[in-house]
Amino acid sequence: MATATTTTSHDTGQTSSRRTTTQPTNTPTTQLERSAAQRLRTTMAAVRLSFTWLGVRKTLAPEQRTTAARAFHADRELLSASKLILDTKNPAYRAVAAVRSEASGYWRTVTLPFPEAGIRLLPQSSLSTFASTMQTYRERLQEAARELSSQYDTIKSEAQRRLGTLFNASDYPSTLDGLFDLEVSYPTIEPPNYLMALHPEVYQQEQARVRERFESAVELAEQGFVAELQRLTAHLAERLTGLHDGQPKVFRDSAVENLREFFERFRRLNIRSSPELDALVEQAQQTITGIEPQTLRDSNRLRQMVARDFEQIQAAVGDLLVDRPRRNILRRGGVGGAA
Repeated sequence: MATATTTTSHDTGQTSSRRTTTQPTNTPTTQLERSAAQRLRTTMAAVRLSFTWLGVRKTLAPEQRTTAARAFHADRELLSASKLILDTKNPAYRAVAAVRSEASGYWRTVTLPFPEAGIRLLPQSSLSTFASTMQTYRERLQEAARELSSQYDTIKSEAQRRLGTLFNASDYPSTLDGLFDLEVSYPTIEPPNYLMALHPEVYQQEQARVRERFESAVELAEQGFVAELQRLTAHLAERLTGLHDGQPKVFRDSAVENLREFFERFRRLNIRSSPELDALVEQAQQTITGIEPQTLRDSNRLRQMVARDFEQIQAAVGDLLVDRPRRNILRRGGVGGAA
């Protein structure tokens, strides 16, 4: 595995770089990964986030599909058509949807992926803060849902006007009570102890399955961090280099702020499975330590030096993605697996 180590003096502008190479292992799981998997298993809690949500899209009735197909001289059986029963651009509905988006984003930000549908891994030390925050999101969602409910009759009347003959009163529940909610649960993913007494062989099989799951979780977490680091460093390097219409390219403060948020998240959730990744994150963090976005805008020389550093880091991260041995990870789909 090739990694680049770069040292830059932002005072002198001189950069030295050396590249070291370590050979990737051919074994599916290294001792380092097994240790990381065991740390996950003993320090993390499985957490699932689910929503109760009114579906706002309905499939057209067969006779309505027939009418639509006739307009295009199409076969009804080959036509798929649906309608929105609620205006998703309505401010009250958008407020409800915004809380769902924020809650989902927070859940993903403070957890690591796990290769089972809808489940992610939360540090046990963060459990109290997480539970309190999710309760706040639930209260906000319920408040927004009450506001939506207060406008429900008006929204239905507007839908009837806009949908015309496609409007069907039976598509609409009589009330929105209980139709917008979120629930947090903490499923058990370890094999139950009673298996050990009833069927030791099955218990050992389940132990092996769970162990493989956590080894896969290590792989997913590492891949997610590597991909995110590559994306963020590539974006900043691209914004800092070259010209647009004869002027330096414009970049927003978020290009730097997003990197700093990544460093903080990596610090909190780092599973210490890859010394190479740890070194690259540290190198990237040191590169922008003490540098504000406006300073980069004001100094072309500093832009060039920082851009050069990040281009080298980006190349090293690319090597990490290419060289990293891959395991086939059995995924069951759903929202929990993504990093």
